[in-house]
Amino acid sequence: MKLHEYQSKQLFNKYGIPIPRGRITTEASEAKHFAEEMGGRVVIKAQVLVGGRGKAGGIRLARTPKEAEELAAMILGMELKGLPVRKILVDEAVNITKEIYLGITNDRAARRPVMMASAAGGVDIEEVARTSPEKIIKIHIDPLLGLRDYQARDLAVGIDLPRMLWRSFSDIAHNLWVAYQANDASLAEINPLVITSEQRLLALDGKMVVDDNALFRHPDLNEMRDLDVEDWAEVEARKFGLSYISLQGEIGCMVNGAGLAMATMDIIKLSGGEPANFLDIGGGAGSEKVAAALRIILADANVKAVLFNIFGGITRCDEVARGILAALADVKTHVPMVVRLVGTNAEEGRKILADAQMATAETLLEAAQKAVAIAKGASA
Repeated sequence: MKLHEYQSKQLFNKYGIPIPRGRITTEASEAKHFAEEMGGRVVIKAQVLVGGRGKAGGIRLARTPKEAEELAAMILGMELKGLPVRKILVDEAVNITKEIYLGITNDRAARRPVMMASAAGGVDIEEVARTSPEKIIKIHIDPLLGLRDYQARDLAVGIDLPRMLWRSFSDIAHNLWVAYQANDASLAEINPLVITSEQRLLALDGKMVVDDNALFRHPDLNEMRDLDVEDWAEVEARKFGLSYISLQGEIGCMVNGAGLAMATMDIIKLSGGEPANFLDIGGGAGSEKVAAALRIILADANVKAVLFNIFGGITRCDEVARGILAALADVKTHVPMVVRLVGTNAEEGRKILADAQMATAETLLEAAQKAVAIAKGASA
C-alpha cells in the first residue's frame, strides 16, 4: 500500500526525521491562510500517488498568499495521469543548497534490507541507477543488528556530505530505518533530503510503501489507503478475504489455493489461452464467497469463459458444487464455465454440476483445453 507524501512525512516526523512546516487541505482559500501563517512563500503540492508531479505541473512555488490561493485552485482542478487531485499539501518554502537521496528497500537477492544514498537527489532514482549507478552508495542492513553507526558514516562519506552534517545525517538514517521496520514497509524514501542555506538537513519529500500482508498489525495505516489508485476488483476482493490480481487475458480463474491457482494459469497458457486473473478463494469457501468472486471475475468485460479448479480436501466437492450453483443463482450470466473438481466426493460433485448442464472435467489439462476452446469460440 502506497502512502501519500503528506502521510509519509507525518510518519517521518513521528520518528524524528525533520520535515518542513506543512498543512494539508482540500480548499484553495485555506492554502492562502496557511501561506499567511508561513510567511508568504510556500510550495503547493498535489497529493496523488503518481510520479512526475513536478513535470506535470502538480508542484508549484507560490511567492505570496494570493498566488498560493490561485495555484491551489488550479492544482485542485487537475488530473495527473488520470487521477483527480483531491488534496494539496502546502509546505513552507526553504532555501536549498543541495539535494540528496536517501532510501531503504528490500534487496531480494541479498535477502535483507538495503539503504541507498546518492548525491544526485531530487530526480528519479531509477534513472540515476540506469545512467550513473556509481552515484548510488549502498549498504545492507542486518535486521537483527539494525543500522550501525559506521554504516551511516560510510554513506555520508560516499556522497561527499560535509563533515558538519554527518551527525544529523546519521540520526536521520537511523530514524528512517526505525520507521521502515516499525511500519512493515517495503520502501521508505526521502527524495530529496536537502541541505538548506542554514546548513540543516530537511526531508523535503517522502514516500513509503507498506506491505499489504502486514496491515492487520497497522489499522492506523490501513485507514490511510487511497482507493482512487487501486483496482476496483482488488478492493472488492479484499472485502471478502479473496486474493485477487487483475491480468489481461480472457479466461477467468477461480481456484482454492495460491499454488494451485498459479498452476492453473500456467496450464491455461500452455493450452493456448491467457488467464484474466489470479484468484484464490481459499479453503472452505461458501456460496457467498463464491458469488462475490464470480461477480468480480464477470465484471471484467474481457472474460469469455470461467474456469473453476477446486481441490476438495477438508472441503467436500459435493458441497463446493452446491455452492457454485447457489452462487450462479445469485449472479446471472451467459458466460460459459468449466468446472474441474478433484478430491473428496469429486464424482458426486461433478454429477450435481452435470445435472445442472455445466461443463465439467476430470483433469486440469482437460478443463483448461475446454475453457480455451470456449473462449476462442466466443471471440471468433
